[in-house]
Amino acid sequence: MTAENILLTGASGLIGGALRRRLESRGYRVHPLSRDDSGAPFHYSADRGEIRLDPRIRLDAVVNLAGANISTRRWSSGYKRLIMDSRVELTRALANALAAAEHRPRVLLSASAIGFYGDTGAETVDESSPRGGDFLAAVAANWEAACGPAVEAGIRAVNMRFGVVLSRNGGVLKAMLPPFKLGAGGKLGDGGQHMSWIALADVLDLIDLCLRDDNISGPINFVSGNSATNAEFTRALGKALRRPAFSPFLRAWLIRLLFGEMGEALLLGSNRVVSRQHGEIGFAPSHPNLVDALKAELG
Repeated sequence: MTAENILLTGASGLIGGALRRRLESRGYRVHPLSRDDSGAPFHYSADRGEIRLDPRIRLDAVVNLAGANISTRRWSSGYKRLIMDSRVELTRALANALAAAEHRPRVLLSASAIGFYGDTGAETVDESSPRGGDFLAAVAANWEAACGPAVEAGIRAVNMRFGVVLSRNGGVLKAMLPPFKLGAGGKLGDGGQHMSWIALADVLDLIDLCLRDDNISGPINFVSGNSATNAEFTRALGKALRRPAFSPFLRAWLIRLLFGEMGEALLLGSNRVVSRQHGEIGFAPSHPNLVDALKAELG
């Protein structure tokens, strides 16, 4: 990878923190985007919808991972607006700032999600499939469109459509570990909904490839290519932990009651996603098997 100065948004998140550690260990200078320190070299003002870039630092690449957590609370109308704006408005401000910069970076990697496709049930979809019609699909579509000013300015852009990222330090897996370690884990709803997952190590490897290869652009699904139903995932996690995982954990009606639209979309929604782009860009996940990926992540 030839980049030396990399601007990173969402640097404190699950993926951002791991990516920052990897890049810095390899000698790259990573510059986090600040929201709180107005004197920081790279600062985002949400009130003005503007991002200030330090003209003294010539950026080679930008990785945009910022966005409010979608799974911490029920989706009120206000929180749905925050989910949308925290992604779209920041990304648009970033794209505008990069397009106007005297020295533009050669690549912008911007987060998106496989929610772009909506609830696909048992149907398999890839990067050529159309967008869905629900809230998460609208978020992803607008998120990606916000990169437009950078693309028009000639900056190579990659839209990283993330599936469920497996890490014991955060996300879905971390939330599932306590009940499963106690032997109280189980499937959600009827367990038939598909989960399209990817190991965190493979996320970092794929980001690395996208930074290095100037021929890669457009949307790429960050998934292992081997989705599992929730019931299959439950059994695999129980096996990795050597714990029983046979009983239903939460019934569908209780999920809807407790979590509303968020629970319907994230816990009961089905996403069976593969990537046709992986073969074209020469990427092969190092952890394509779910049980092996879980064992590797859990040590």
